[in-house]
Amino acid sequence: MKRCSTCNRTYTDPNLKFCIDDGTPLTTVETDDDTTVVRPRDNEDDDWNAAAYRPPTSSYVPPGAEPVKKPRRVWPWIVGIGGAFLLGLVAIWIAAAILVPRMMRARQNERARVNVNPPRNSNSAPNRNANTAESSNANNNSTENVATPPPADPEQVLAQLTALENEWTVANLNADKKKLDRILADDYVGQAGEDGGLQSKAEYIETIERDTQIEKWEFSDLKLTLAGDRATLSGIITYFSRDRSVSFDFTDKFVWRDGRWQATGAELKQRGTPGTSL
Repeated sequence: MKRCSTCNRTYTDPNLKFCIDDGTPLTTVETDDDTTVVRPRDNEDDDWNAAAYRPPTSSYVPPGAEPVKKPRRVWPWIVGIGGAFLLGLVAIWIAAAILVPRMMRARQNERARVNVNPPRNSNSAPNRNANTAESSNANNNSTENVATPPPADPEQVLAQLTALENEWTVANLNADKKKLDRILADDYVGQAGEDGGLQSKAEYIETIERDTQIEKWEFSDLKLTLAGDRATLSGIITYFSRDRSVSFDFTDKFVWRDGRWQATGAELKQRGTPGTSL
């Protein structure tokens, strides 16, 4: 027989080595008979305290039973997707605020480059840039309203007609018939040939030929006569070629029509010789 030294319970099973109540190693004791003696524990001397009963928690799963799956919450996904959408809108707005102005400026610059007038072809060398720059003032007149009254300031008219004379000279040297058609008035009548004969606008444009010998020219001793919408400009024009130069006295007549000056007549005489044309 064996006894627990803690609870004093006795066991007759020879295979037991530990108390089944508190796990204390059993000690062998001698008995007078083979009767199994089970003595109840004395409550006063009992130091063993059984664990208090605890009901199973909500997470307790009985053996053999499947655990209950908790339903997934949907609102965190909704909040996350909504936040990502808002961030995307903010990013698109920032990109548009940066890129759109740049694209607009680039398009405006491209249009400005396209609208720039190409330089005029001409045979004059050093003075050509200055002459074409001055002729831009005459081009500005073409954009004015048809009903615009003629300018009355002599200095302004002199500058406009000087620019127009340069433009006229470039058109003559290049045989630019389109430009001449704009410069000459429909009722133009001017000197033609050495014999001093007269020619109309159509004859002028039809017989004009390109001149490749003259490299530059310059005007001098310019005089203006202004009377309302009519103006007369006279002076000296000198042409320079590679090996010589020649000067002419000229008198050109103009009329203010369609918001710009147009030539109605021209006379040209080589200096020191009888009247001749270039």
